[in-house]
Amino acid sequence: MSAVATAPVIQTSSEGAIKTKKLVIIDYSGELEKTWATMILTSTAAAMEMETSVFVTFWGLQTFVKDKKRITGQNWMQKMMSFMKRPGVSHRPLSKMNFMGMGPWMMFQLAKKYNVSKPKDLLEMSMALGVKFYPCQMTMDMFGLRREDLLDGMEEPVGAATALQLMTEADSTLFI
Repeated sequence: MSAVATAPVIQTSSEGAIKTKKLVIIDYSGELEKTWATMILTSTAAAMEMETSVFVTFWGLQTFVKDKKRITGQNWMQKMMSFMKRPGVSHRPLSKMNFMGMGPWMMFQLAKKYNVSKPKDLLEMSMALGVKFYPCQMTMDMFGLRREDLLDGMEEPVGAATALQLMTEADSTLFI
């Protein structure tokens, strides 16, 4: 038996104003299937008129580096890390069965066959629908990422205090 999705229940504040549901996702993985899940959830939530924010940290931030950037970082260690784990939404490995890139290729073939949108397309849709993607400043510093390395349309980098504030004000928080 499958569940049917419904629009979020509209709540009102004590003053009678309509309260929008808020969803926050903490994106810390960067693996293809987790990136895909994040983008499906953000685009769906935004289409359902939920206020949606994503705090992007650690390996999840590699997804939001421009695809054309091959090597990022300011020193040899940061550059070596980006060389070993290529940044960009179009270059995500699978967490299991990556098989030197064959796993993601097979996933994309199946997605094409079953009309499933690619993560890159879902990301663009999410941004167009107003999803706010907040890069983690600490991760940017640690990986040597600069603002110009990241996709256009991302919010200003923030820290853990802002992430905690977003989570405490949200109706739902997911870690992916």
